[in-house]
Amino acid sequence: MIPLEHLDSAQIPGGNELRLCRRGKDFMIQLDRNELMNSRMSGSEEALATMALDRLVGYKSPHLLIGGYGMGFTLRAALAGMDQGKITVAELVPKIIEWARGPMADMTGDCLEDPRVTLKMRDVGDLIYSARDVYDAILLDVDNGPDGLVRDDNDRIYSRGGLQAAKRALTPGGVLAIWSAAPDESFKFRLKRAGFEVDEVAVRARSNGKGPRHVIWFAQEG
Repeated sequence: MIPLEHLDSAQIPGGNELRLCRRGKDFMIQLDRNELMNSRMSGSEEALATMALDRLVGYKSPHLLIGGYGMGFTLRAALAGMDQGKITVAELVPKIIEWARGPMADMTGDCLEDPRVTLKMRDVGDLIYSARDVYDAILLDVDNGPDGLVRDDNDRIYSRGGLQAAKRALTPGGVLAIWSAAPDESFKFRLKRAGFEVDEVAVRARSNGKGPRHVIWFAQEG
């Protein structure tokens, strides 16, 4: 078996340590013993963007907010799926961007330098809470899902107050899309209680339709 190589570590503000590893040509980002991301499993992160764009019918130049960058799968899928518009990417951990432009540059390409992209090294929650009618879609993949694993402060994004803030940050008819590693009926109910109509979609982890099932909630104001 090809050995696992530890390339670098990063401290999450207010959280634990992330590890960037490589096995052969495959990259992994780990938290303790949990594998948060793997370069072989991009399907559901890409679907987060493509399925959200499918729901923005009639938007010729949408403004998307993506939190966070991860391995860039969602950003690259969004760029490929829109001719015009702009994307704000919120990433809290500077090392994530260093890794994208360093060890993973061959995979990432120049997506962060695309003129449609604005990178903000901030907590996506801060951008959501401070915005009013700004974003046509908010795409969240900042943790393993609503049950915070990476950082306790992520819980505020998925709280009732966070969902109300997201609704205010969206333009009329806008889409809140949330990725999760597993279903969560209580969170789905919370979305509905916040006044959203919710479409829950199960998506395979790999782009070839294989791998574990992940969940994406697409929420629009009811």
